[in-house]
Amino acid sequence: MEESSNSSEKGFLLLGFSDQPQLERILFVIILFVYILSLLGNTAIILVSCLDPKLHTPMYFFLCNLSCVDICFTTSVAPQLLVTMSRKDKNMSYGACVAQLYVAMGLGSSECVLLAVMAYDRYAAVCQPLRYTTIMHPQLCSSLASTEWLGGLITSLIQCSLTLQLPLCGHRKLDHIFCEVPVLIRLACVDTTFNEVELFVASVIFLIVPVSLILASYGCITQTVLRMKSAAGRRKAFGTCSSHLAMVIIFYGTIIFMYLQPAKSSSKIRGKFVSLSYTIVTPLLNPIIYTLRNKDVKGAVRTLVMGNALVSERA
Repeated sequence: MEESSNSSEKGFLLLGFSDQPQLERILFVIILFVYILSLLGNTAIILVSCLDPKLHTPMYFFLCNLSCVDICFTTSVAPQLLVTMSRKDKNMSYGACVAQLYVAMGLGSSECVLLAVMAYDRYAAVCQPLRYTTIMHPQLCSSLASTEWLGGLITSLIQCSLTLQLPLCGHRKLDHIFCEVPVLIRLACVDTTFNEVELFVASVIFLIVPVSLILASYGCITQTVLRMKSAAGRRKAFGTCSSHLAMVIIFYGTIIFMYLQPAKSSSKIRGKFVSLSYTIVTPLLNPIIYTLRNKDVKGAVRTLVMGNALVSERA
């Protein structure tokens, strides 16, 4: 009993890349740079989507939601990771670990649902253009967004609560970059079969099902686009959808690798880089993909910048 309470009293040692000091220093700079860019880029998308009336459409409503999720998701991991990497003391309080566990799990699950919703929005826009505004009406968009956030909250409460019930028997060393369910399951000193099965079922619901829906949506989109007579229309449709698909492949691919395998069989160093991909890198790809390849967003940014410049000159 005394050993079981050690982790809650003393917290955890978040090892990260401490066994490779040179790599840790390089990654610190890269992660800091990527994190700042991610905050700036996603904040810009939120501001542009809210301030420009032309972007008050379902696509940009969901994109704004995605930026909110990405900002919160990467912020739940990056600051703590950077603090830990910058000092010799790798200690992380038990409360901070628990908070990070719940928040990161909830936001990650929400993004899994949201990307599937965005695929459905693209399906409606490309395959049902005449009925698009009728299908994606404001009430449906609000309901889908609420479902996304609520789904993440529920799975986080269930999954994390079950994981925290596992006795750790005094084990404090987390050989990972943040407090994550598979890592804590590996740390447990009892049979974790039930937790692994439960994690697998949750992963199927929040990973395999959304991916299947996304692939089905893009299958219909591809058929519709190939039937278009206009080459310019085909290019525009493929350009709009390819950005979303690229985001989907990177995000789901890395998370599936991390979660859809036995918790105690994954490579630790590989798992760290995989986690870096979907917690640090993917949130940056959102603004890059949707701004560099989207004329509407680039035009809105130019309009806002020029408008602010004119206001400043008059002032």
